[in-house]
Amino acid sequence: MQVVGLTTQQEVYVASKERKFRINEMLKIVDESLGTPLGEVVETQAYNRYIPLSIDKGFVDKGVIASLQSIGYNISEDEINIAKVRLLKEAPYPIKTGSNVVSPEFSEVKSLLVKERPEDGLVLGVIKGTEEMGQEMDEELKDIAPLFEDEEVIPQIGVPFNFKVKAMHQYPHIGIIGGSGSGKSFGMRVILEELMKLRVPTIVFDPHFEMDFSTKFEKLADKYANDFSNDFEVYQIGQTVGVNFSDLSTKDLSDLLAAASSLSDSMINAVQSLHHKRDSLLSFKGRLEDLQKAQELGRKRLERDVKSGAVEGDLKEEYQMYLELLDAYGNLPPSSVSGLIWRLNRLEREGLFSHSIDQIEVGIKERKLVVIQGPIWLLQVFATYVLGTLYRKRRDYKDAQYRQQEVDYFPPFVIATDEAHNFAPKGYDAPANKVIKEIAQEGRKYGTFLILATQRPTLLDETVTAQLNTKFVFRTVRASDIETIKQETDLTAEEAKRLPYLRSGDTFVSSAIFGRTLAVRIRASKTESPHTENPFEELNNHSEAEDDKLYQAIVNSLPIDSNDMMSKLEEINDRLDVVLERNILADKLDDLAEKGKIVARKSIFGKIYEEIE
Repeated sequence: MQVVGLTTQQEVYVASKERKFRINEMLKIVDESLGTPLGEVVETQAYNRYIPLSIDKGFVDKGVIASLQSIGYNISEDEINIAKVRLLKEAPYPIKTGSNVVSPEFSEVKSLLVKERPEDGLVLGVIKGTEEMGQEMDEELKDIAPLFEDEEVIPQIGVPFNFKVKAMHQYPHIGIIGGSGSGKSFGMRVILEELMKLRVPTIVFDPHFEMDFSTKFEKLADKYANDFSNDFEVYQIGQTVGVNFSDLSTKDLSDLLAAASSLSDSMINAVQSLHHKRDSLLSFKGRLEDLQKAQELGRKRLERDVKSGAVEGDLKEEYQMYLELLDAYGNLPPSSVSGLIWRLNRLEREGLFSHSIDQIEVGIKERKLVVIQGPIWLLQVFATYVLGTLYRKRRDYKDAQYRQQEVDYFPPFVIATDEAHNFAPKGYDAPANKVIKEIAQEGRKYGTFLILATQRPTLLDETVTAQLNTKFVFRTVRASDIETIKQETDLTAEEAKRLPYLRSGDTFVSSAIFGRTLAVRIRASKTESPHTENPFEELNNHSEAEDDKLYQAIVNSLPIDSNDMMSKLEEINDRLDVVLERNILADKLDDLAEKGKIVARKSIFGKIYEEIE
């Protein structure tokens, strides 16, 4: 392998007749005057007598062709492999043309590729282009990141990608970007498995009901498996967790009601006027409904009926209470009061106020991964409250620690969510937007970190995007999203061009921790989502189950004569959950006969359905 053509301080071309180049592999350039710099293959092409360089030069220019000829290549006969190599560090002056190029040993690149011991970091996959170094690396790095290829688990080939989670204190927050089917959710699952391995407290907002870690990936060998059953908890909003209404501040309540549906200025003013400290749901809702009733009756009617004696006893006291409410809040628009009642009822119907976040707080303190599930709009509502509450507890603990005050310990934690552009959108307000932006900007100081996954980085708040110091970029097709990725990462033009064609599970990792972009294959997950069944297989499996159920209902009634089917219909219906009519049963029997589960024998009077002998 030799350097050919015109060279610069950043890039060179390398040619070989004997060896093909792998994309992303590392090469060492033997230029002693520059200290044998290292480079990475960013583009490669092969030429032979059937595709001569003079016809299709690709990225090869005349200078490269002349250089090849001068060092003895027969460009008309030889098969020539050429790679564009980007130097990992800019050289002070151009590389010498004709310099030999060799593959580096693992010890020469270890410091660039391995930032942490496997037991202390997140083992997320294998660095592409390092396949030849697999046998040279340390034993602790071998066989720890099996890969999933072509529906089969294969052994690790190459250097494992081990993310230094402790470095997030300096370079906080992770972004996971990729289109549908790119492996984005798969990558998120692997990261969360590794966080559980290290027992890092984590809150996961799961709008797709897929972040369950109780089912082992069946194709994974037992030696790679982990039992996470004691490391995570799953809660559903309105069923197991919710909001303790009496703990809400007026600002919290306004945010929650706004999440149900946006609030007008007059509604915000109404909440500020009507909400009292330590209000229960019953007292606040009662005050709203009483005010609504008072406004419907009107002050004139209330005063007239009280003065004239038209109302007495409890009703008179009720009318007097209505008058007091009008004295205190009568200037509030009736439409605002009605709007608040509608929003409050919507949240109450979802069970949001039936529970508390105590279990979530306990899980965080026990260093568990806590998964919160619910529809996306309800997760937005709940995230506003739970993140604000827990982040405030962590911040108060650290602030008290700085002031050398005694306070209950609250641990650092990670926040992870899919569909992040719904929680922190660009261009408009969302319930959780403010708290996520605050954590993105200040969370590092308090030990609170974000892992945000999205299909549409263009729609994610720019302040949040700018704070994501590590980005996992999976297959992305939309031009606007690719442009955003180019602006927010150090991906080269060649890497950006490859984004629409990445395989599912392949990703570019742009990280300040590594100082450059790495191409990585995400390892096989140790658990699987409950939604892994192919929907078309599900359809077939359901049909087979229905056929088996029907067969079990009719088998003891066989043979069945089509002319005397009514005599068997009642006993068959008794064994089924549904009531079949005669013609429907006949169709189903014909269907079972076509599938070979029973025999349909023709007679002069019709059909006779019999059991297969």
